[in-house]
Amino acid sequence: MKIKQQDGPPSDLLYFDNEMNLTKDHVEDIVEIFNTPLTGAYNWDYTVADNRIKKLYELGKQLNWNGSIDLNWDYTHPADQKLVEVDEQLPHETLEAYEALTDEEKIEFDRHDAAELLSQFLHGEQGALLVASQLTSCAPTYNAKLYAASQTFDEARHVEVFNRYLQDKIGIHYPINKNLKMLLDKILTDERWDLKFIGMQIIIEGLALAAFQMLKGLTKDPLLEQLLHYVIRDEARHVTFGINYLEDFVKTLSPEEVEERAEFAYEACVISRERLINTVAMQKYLKMSAEEAREFTLSTSANSTFRNFLFSRIMPNLSRIGLLTDNVRPKFEALGLLEYENAPDDFECDWKELEKPLEKFNEIPASA
Repeated sequence: MKIKQQDGPPSDLLYFDNEMNLTKDHVEDIVEIFNTPLTGAYNWDYTVADNRIKKLYELGKQLNWNGSIDLNWDYTHPADQKLVEVDEQLPHETLEAYEALTDEEKIEFDRHDAAELLSQFLHGEQGALLVASQLTSCAPTYNAKLYAASQTFDEARHVEVFNRYLQDKIGIHYPINKNLKMLLDKILTDERWDLKFIGMQIIIEGLALAAFQMLKGLTKDPLLEQLLHYVIRDEARHVTFGINYLEDFVKTLSPEEVEERAEFAYEACVISRERLINTVAMQKYLKMSAEEAREFTLSTSANSTFRNFLFSRIMPNLSRIGLLTDNVRPKFEALGLLEYENAPDDFECDWKELEKPLEKFNEIPASA
């Protein structure tokens, strides 16, 4: 085992070759150390409350899936077909620079563009894994500890399958988006356990659900579609857990403490607006500067659709748990986000949908 410590994440792309035949002597773990003043909590009341959180925990046990055998890894998408292709043109396909690419270059761009996005999913899931493990230690109640432990295993499985897909099916890792890194750092290094809950269950998981559902509707790769479908099922439980737990907890806080949490959620939302603006592949293949690529991405209808999808999930959930206070409402309004507060929240869930057996390969419903 070789471990290399450095002060930040790698900045270069990492390429994988299926013919490398790596051994353990070739593997070097690259780590970045961070410190957090985490305060743990024992719980000496083992009474099992028969409530929604217990039901979600039981569902998690019942619907556990194995990333190694339940996904159809035997399938490989044809090398001459795009991973992400829709009936209408994607925004970048309207550009002269894209039209100037050869067919082979368009496929190469598709793989890099998908790898850049999926790499952020991978890095985000590692962050979720670390936060969930922290919550297991510091959540004060018995049911919350059990659920956080089950969520930790879910997040580990998500890291595993996104990593395997990137390595085996695309062969490229992109470094973490600086805004995603900033958001994860903010959540991981805060000493207050409930702010980790807010950042994780409301913001990070809301981001994940929106992004996964959007890509699931766009991909032409049935393996990636199945992978995303399974992950979405897990994430839906995680968000419902967060809303149900935090609604009761926030009511126990003082007005000053509520304002601190509301400001934290606002700052996390500001960072998350830039979370999935990935432009490295676009810069390389479409010959754009970083700022040109960013401005182009922000101006597209696809970005507007994602933004609407994202904040129509996050804002009503913040409202439900009591974190759209009078002090932060004008700030959200200035961002144009307050219009989403009356969308349906995730407190109620479709239990029949969550309880359904996992669909097999090529059985995934298109609109699920």
